Amino acid sequence: MTEKTTDVAVKEFQLPSTALNLGEAMAEEMDGLEFRFDVVKIPSGGGLAFEIPGDDPDNPEMVKELVGIIIDHHPANAYWADEFSGQNATPDCMSNDGKIGIGNPGGNCANCQMNQWGSGRNGGRACKNTRRVYLLREGDIMPILLILPPSSLKNIADYLAKRIIAKGRRSYSVVTKVTLRKKQNKDGITYSEAVFSVVRDLTPEEAEKAKKLSEQFKPLTRNVQLEDYEYYEPNADGLDDQPF
Repeated sequence: MTEKTTDVAVKEFQLPSTALNLGEAMAEEMDGLEFRFDVVKIPSGGGLAFEIPGDDPDNPEMVKELVGIIIDHHPANAYWADEFSGQNATPDCMSNDGKIGIGNPGGNCANCQMNQWGSGRNGGRACKNTRRVYLLREGDIMPILLILPPSSLKNIADYLAKRIIAKGRRSYSVVTKVTLRKKQNKDGITYSEAVFSVVRDLTPEEAEKAKKLSEQFKPLTRNVQLEDYEYYEPNADGLDDQPF
């Protein structure tokens, strides 16, 4: 597998046509079938390249940066009552929106005891909080799904608060670049964290088109059930349940 870096010029971003009715297309083509986005995860062990699924499942594309428009993003939580043993065990409780948990204990995530600091190992949360980021790369019709572990949540929060909201932007109104940075925790565990930056603002016309695409995608992105291993990858960054 060959790693490559995307060289992004400041130019018009080629967005798919908003005339495509995604809901209608999905209803016709995926009737009776389960839809899944291509999933990209933060690599383990301090890796500095993303693996992107392609036509050949044995040869994913390796890239050092992801560039595109954030069409949607939202929290997702998962909780295992027993110590994770390395098997693809279904979470006892999971939440597709980071607000309402389904299972045991279930209910309001914000008030759940398992979602408080100190409920897990090393003072962390027993419930794993992640964030799903749907990134539409140029030339694609469907976004890829980037799953952010707890160790990358501070970075995307800073990006959204300081580079997007504070500048009067929306996440779909800019071209975003995601890279990886190697870090080490106090116990000497090396891990990777996602870093976000603005490549450029979209033109008003591009931003309006991206907004319409975001509205079309949300019925899909907010209702995708992920596989167990996508929620939890043991020792992926060594920090899944620790506070930051």
